[in-house]
Amino acid sequence: MNMARSLRPLSRRSGLMCPGKQAGGIRVHRVYSDQNQNQNPNPQHSEQASLYIHWPYCLKRCSYCNFNKYIPRSVDNEVMTECLQLETQTLLQLSQVSQISSVFFGGGTPSLARASTVAAVLETVSAHARLCEQAEVTLEVNPAPAGRTALRDFVSAGVNRFSVGVQSLNEASLRVLGRDHDPQQALQTLAEARTLCPGRVSVDVMFGIPGQSVASWESELEEVLRVCDDHVSLYQLTLERGTRLYKQVQQGELSMPADDVTASMYRSARNVLEQAGFLQYEVSNFAKRNAVSTHNLGYWRAQPYIGVGPGAHGRFVPRALGAVHREARTQTLEPDVWVREVRQHGHATRRRVQLSQLNLLQEVVVMGLRMTEGISHQHWAAFSPEANLHQVLGASSDVQELHQRGVLILDDRGLRCSWEGLALLDCILPVLLLELDTFVHTHTQRGESGGSPHSRTT
Repeated sequence: MNMARSLRPLSRRSGLMCPGKQAGGIRVHRVYSDQNQNQNPNPQHSEQASLYIHWPYCLKRCSYCNFNKYIPRSVDNEVMTECLQLETQTLLQLSQVSQISSVFFGGGTPSLARASTVAAVLETVSAHARLCEQAEVTLEVNPAPAGRTALRDFVSAGVNRFSVGVQSLNEASLRVLGRDHDPQQALQTLAEARTLCPGRVSVDVMFGIPGQSVASWESELEEVLRVCDDHVSLYQLTLERGTRLYKQVQQGELSMPADDVTASMYRSARNVLEQAGFLQYEVSNFAKRNAVSTHNLGYWRAQPYIGVGPGAHGRFVPRALGAVHREARTQTLEPDVWVREVRQHGHATRRRVQLSQLNLLQEVVVMGLRMTEGISHQHWAAFSPEANLHQVLGASSDVQELHQRGVLILDDRGLRCSWEGLALLDCILPVLLLELDTFVHTHTQRGESGGSPHSRTT
C-alpha cells in the first residue's frame, strides 16, 4: 500500500490504538544500521527524488475502499500511456532532479495496466533523469487471475519488486472486504511473484475485519508467513464514509472488532513476526534479510518525490520555475479530465501549496516517528538548522512525561518511539505537533519583533 496517494491515510491506517492506561517500560527495538540517514544529508535540496505513478482503474471497488479509483467500461491504454509519459517528462523537467532513486506503480490496480505502459514510463524516466540500474521498481499487484498472468511481462518491462494486496487468506473475510480473489489465487500469485522477484516481494494483510478474532488473525498471519518471508505490511481496517462497508456497519449488518481487540491484534502480530525473524522498521512494515522498501523509506525520511497520474501527490521544488521552496502538489483526480489537462498543459497539477518551515517540520515529525530508527539529530538539522530537537521539544513537560512513561525517547541519537510507544503513535503525535507549532510561532514572532529568529521559510 503506497503513500503518495495522500499523506493523510498514514496515521489512520497504522493499526495504532490509544488506551487510557499507561504503557510499560522501554523495550529496545532494533534498527537497520546500513539504512542510516547519512546517505542523503540534505533531503530538502537533493538532486534525486522518487517517482510514484498512479493507475486509477480497477475491475471492481472493494467494500472498504475510498481511494481515487474508477471502474471503467473500457480503458484507452494508448492514451493513458501517452499521458503518463508526458506528465512524467514535464514534472521531471520542472523538478530538474538528476536522478530517480525508486519508482512505485500504485493504484487502483496497476497490475491491470499493460506491461508496455510500465516499460514506456521507465524509458521516459531514463531519457530525462538517471534511473539507477539497481533502483527499486515496485508494482502493486491484485492477486486476482487477471493481474497474475502478466507478472512475467512486468519483470521484462523493468519491475523488480512486487507488492501483493492479499489483505486476507480467509474466505469469509475476503467476502466482507469485497475482494475479487480467493485464498488459493492469492497463494498462487505470491508463488509466482517470489519465483520472478526472489527476496523482493511484499504482502499486504489487514486486521480488524468484522468477524475476525485475535486467534484467527494469528493463524492467518502464520499462514501468510509460510508463503512470504521477505516483507509484510500490516494495515488495520478503518471505516471510511461513503463506502459499502461503512453503510453495512451503520445499518447493523456487520460489526467491527472492539478497540481493545484490534490493539491485541497489532501486539500479537508484532510478536509473531518478531519470532519469525522479521525486523519491524516502521509502524506497519516488517522485513527479513533487509528487504525494506527503499521507496517508502524515502517518504518517511521526508525526501522529495514526484507524483504522476490522476490524483497522485508529490513533494518537490519546481526549480525550472525559479522556485527554491518545496511544494505539495496534487494532480487532477478524474482520469478523463486529467487526460485533457495533460494534453493541454503537459501536466495536470490541480493544486500547488508552498510548504512553510512549520509544514516541513510537521512532516518530518509525522513521517519520521513512524520508523523504528526515528529522527536523527543530523536529519532534523537538515530541515531546522536554527533549533535542534532538544531546543524544540526537550523543555516540554508533556514530552518529558512521555519520556518518563517509557514511550518516547529523546537522547543523543535523536527522537524515536520505544517499542510500546510505536503502538501509541496516534496519541504521541498530537502532543509533539502542538509543541512544535508553539515553538515555531513563538520564535517567529520574536524574530519579527527584532529578536533573533529561529525559523525561516524553506
